Amino acid sequence: MKQNIERLLTVLKWILFSLFSGLLLGLVGTAFYHSLNFVTRARHMWPWLVFFLPLGGAAIVFLYHFFHDENDKGTNLVLTAISSGEKIPLRMAPLIFLSTLITHLFGGSAGREGAALQLGGSIGNFLGKTFRMDEKDQHIMIMCGMSAAFSAVFGTPMAAAVFSMEVVTVGIMHYSALVPCVLASLAAHELAVFLGAVPEAFAVSQVPAFSLTSAALAALLAALCAVVSVLFCQLLHRTENGYRTLFPNPYARAAAGGVLVLILTLLLGNQAYNGSGTDLLASFFSGEGRPEAFLLKMLFTALTIGAGFKGGEIVPSFFVGASFGCLFASLTGRPADICTAVGMTSVFCGVTNCPITSLLISFELFGYEGMPYYLIAVAFSYMLSGYAGLYRGQKIAYSKFKTNYINRQTN
Repeated sequence: MKQNIERLLTVLKWILFSLFSGLLLGLVGTAFYHSLNFVTRARHMWPWLVFFLPLGGAAIVFLYHFFHDENDKGTNLVLTAISSGEKIPLRMAPLIFLSTLITHLFGGSAGREGAALQLGGSIGNFLGKTFRMDEKDQHIMIMCGMSAAFSAVFGTPMAAAVFSMEVVTVGIMHYSALVPCVLASLAAHELAVFLGAVPEAFAVSQVPAFSLTSAALAALLAALCAVVSVLFCQLLHRTENGYRTLFPNPYARAAAGGVLVLILTLLLGNQAYNGSGTDLLASFFSGEGRPEAFLLKMLFTALTIGAGFKGGEIVPSFFVGASFGCLFASLTGRPADICTAVGMTSVFCGVTNCPITSLLISFELFGYEGMPYYLIAVAFSYMLSGYAGLYRGQKIAYSKFKTNYINRQTN
């Protein structure tokens, strides 16, 4: 009887705290969503703003120096805080908010989900301390915040609820956070929609009949996307290391990155690869896109993030997967929309090592009709992408090939 009462009180506690966290992060996430849309419209209206990208990079470095956060680890800190108990400063939230807006305003190539995870993680950690929770419950509050912010910014509550539980340690799901993350994610999503945030969705109208041939082609595309995801992760990490070697001074590093992205933009004669690139995703579903688009987006993003600009790598990974899927469709004669969807799902899975989240996000973005193809995409991409990953703070608990406990970092 006593145990039942304790469980009931625990459930009631988490209902209260997760809903509060979801509503608070829903407000913050919606403000972030609308702010990003505002600066993106400003950059499209005044394309000459890209010339100030090097100054924008220096401004970001100054902000982190002013608030004594020069050794910022970004999303990696949020992940290690859950697995090893590192401290997340509350100042991470306003810093990532402002610096991501600066990156997007001046044309850096970055996403928004990484910023959302840092916003949610830092505020969730603060709430855990404010409510005087023990260390384990604080970890759950961090995951609540991550789910809520991701859901509010991107509009995929199912994937957001699971992502924060799955991404920390690959092979181990933190099911103790299931109810809190689900409630926080749904609360944030509903509030964000009420306040005008529009969830992402893409129409996949041509889904081929499932057959051995179509399944084999989906597996082939997923396998190729696994290779692309490894290349993307390696390019991001190696570019960051290269910047640090060539430019030990963070101001020089940010300015150099801004100049390189500016030069590439001028050489191309357009800003298709600046910003998040979400405005181009629909064109890939229609079969329109340059064959080299995925390579260019990888390069733009690596040069931006590696130099110290802020944002995220998840939306650029969507762009990379969509453009590669579109290229695969043009080479094989398959429908562009299903290939683009499979490409997006595969690359997202390959860079995050989160197969369940990848499957759920494919349902929320593309619908359920192409389910067999998304399932194949997730399975093959997860297995063949090895131990590469966007986040060095992520741990691989169990081997992808055997039931062995390996407990290693991603590379």
